[in-house]
Amino acid sequence: MISTTIDQEIKQAMLAKDQVKLRGLRAIKAAILLAKTEKGHAEEINEEAEIKILQKLVKQRKESADIYKTQGREDLYQVEQEEIDVIAQFLPKQMERSEIEAVIAKIIAKTGASSIKEMGKVMGLANKELAGKAEGKLIGEIVKSLLA
Repeated sequence: MISTTIDQEIKQAMLAKDQVKLRGLRAIKAAILLAKTEKGHAEEINEEAEIKILQKLVKQRKESADIYKTQGREDLYQVEQEEIDVIAQFLPKQMERSEIEAVIAKIIAKTGASSIKEMGKVMGLANKELAGKAEGKLIGEIVKSLLA
């Protein structure tokens, strides 16, 4: 489980006085605790749910970093990038575009999808199979290009 690893990493970062790593780890811990206490969730969340939480954190920080970059706020942009680097350490390795294209091509062949109208069917299967290994935005782009 990622949450137990995070607790150990926080202790090490505190001892090493690594403020950058500590900030990122605390953000992860806060998001996981929030998910555990949300209405309707079980006491423990599984590793798949933790990965989704981490992906959401990375996505939020990328969006913020882009905004800071366009506004010329290098200081805030740097903070977001540092947190992205810390959070990304706990995510599974992201697949290359060519690997994703191969998986999606197999899904398209399996479902018999031939037009952009059937994108939803392909996206559902692709998101399930590539969960945690690729960003949804990239999956969508590839599905569109293969069905167009």
